[in-house]
Amino acid sequence: MEGRRIKVAGFGFRSEAPLASLAQALDQLIEQYGAIHRLAAAHSMLPLVQQLGQLRSLEVIAVADAELSSVATLTQSARSRQTRGTGSVAEAVALLAAGPGETLLGPRLISADRQATAALAESAD
Repeated sequence: MEGRRIKVAGFGFRSEAPLASLAQALDQLIEQYGAIHRLAAAHSMLPLVQQLGQLRSLEVIAVADAELSSVATLTQSARSRQTRGTGSVAEAVALLAAGPGETLLGPRLISADRQATAALAESAD
């Protein structure tokens, strides 16, 4: 019997990004892909994502910052590559948090104010 598929939203954002930017990016993911089961962020970016998780009653997974560069991403942002060692923090975080057998459902989405990005990965529970 195949396990339930778990959708994990990963986030990347600028240090000045407000919670509303992350919420708006999450809402875009939900609109496009449906229900989301967990949120994820790099450890250094965790507090703001934890706030969003509390507001939405969603578990938050922390990913080690050092692991971000180990993941191939669909998006290749020069800024992300320079500052975080990956083409997309949101995509890398989503993939790492989803675990073995993960699939990125599409490229990252960008919040309307361009302060946050979110990407969705799916894995068996």
